[in-house]
Amino acid sequence: MKITQIEAFFCDLAPKGNFFNPVLIRVDTDEGVSGIGEVGLAYCAGGRAGFAMLKDLFKYVVGKDPMRTEYIWEKLFRDTFWGMGGGPVVYGGMSAIDIACWDIRGKVLNAPVYQLLGGKTRDLLRTYASQIQFGWGEEFLHLSAPEDYAEAARKAVAEGYDCVKVDPLQHDRLGLDTPQSEDAWNHYGILKHDQVAMCCERVSAVREAIGPDRDLIVEIHSLLGVNAAIQLGRALEEYNVFYYEEPVHPMNVDNMALVARSTKLPVATGERSYTRWGYRELFEKQALAVIQPDLCLCGGITEGKKICDYANTYDATVQIHVCGGPVSTAAALQLEAVIPNFIIHEHHVQALCPHIRELCTYDYQPVKGKYAVPDLPGLGQELNDEVVRTYPHEVIK
Repeated sequence: MKITQIEAFFCDLAPKGNFFNPVLIRVDTDEGVSGIGEVGLAYCAGGRAGFAMLKDLFKYVVGKDPMRTEYIWEKLFRDTFWGMGGGPVVYGGMSAIDIACWDIRGKVLNAPVYQLLGGKTRDLLRTYASQIQFGWGEEFLHLSAPEDYAEAARKAVAEGYDCVKVDPLQHDRLGLDTPQSEDAWNHYGILKHDQVAMCCERVSAVREAIGPDRDLIVEIHSLLGVNAAIQLGRALEEYNVFYYEEPVHPMNVDNMALVARSTKLPVATGERSYTRWGYRELFEKQALAVIQPDLCLCGGITEGKKICDYANTYDATVQIHVCGGPVSTAAALQLEAVIPNFIIHEHHVQALCPHIRELCTYDYQPVKGKYAVPDLPGLGQELNDEVVRTYPHEVIK
């Protein structure tokens, strides 16, 4: 079996009122078996670059046997030169191809990917409602009032979720994105009293809405400097936070470790860390309680499994970062079903959007806050050609 071509789809949802642009691929072979993957750059900058990167990476895999996933991964990592330096564009392209090769492997062997990775350690995956500062439903909102945060949390709980995640800092009191508003607050020094108060008001409202027995994740999107992250973390300790996500950016590991040592909150990060090498120092300095690798960015399933096993030696648990299209979800479910250090699955509010859900044939959604793992061969997912071919796409030969 040999790889013959890649079909790439830039699913730009902006004309439909959505800011996502999932980059999906199909890898075709000379034996008629195809596999699907995703570049994990579905939002903000980078999507078009990831789409273009696939052209450069194709020459390293054309004619290769997709069943040889370790060989292909090493070739993309070492022979491309930039693979050994990395970044989201390079690793996003590598990840998409790797995931597609695993999908092919499963289809050839007539087994779901989780069977090829060692088999299930659990049948159902606990799932949380992610990013409720955008509401919880098909309509994408920018919430500002604490009572609106509480209402979004109650909606998620009513659907059966026993854990929600909120970024209480992303929107200012007017509902504007704080990094983008004209009078953006400076988050890198010491926070003003009103900034801390705004966050605590929102977190307190969510905690009251979900009750004391459900879990609450606080997300910061790396908006803070280390001093502000410690300041806010200490203020949030009274709300029984499940974990404190991306309090600072991960490129200064000492800062992340300092936050972890300076608050009582378990610290999480990982969506902007790539390969084992990107996680090594975070593990060695014991900066994390929870890792959040994105399989569509960290190096695919091949590398993602190694990162998760590496984390296990440091007693770190795993929540795969899922913020993209349905292929990202499918890949995460397959790996999370296997690893013994899984903690919870992320279900982003964007995954409720009809324009996201229609990109693939199967619309997998959690039931009462639990995800079942697809049992179909490979990832258990397929692209919906009637939809994805309405977006810009290209066949790479």
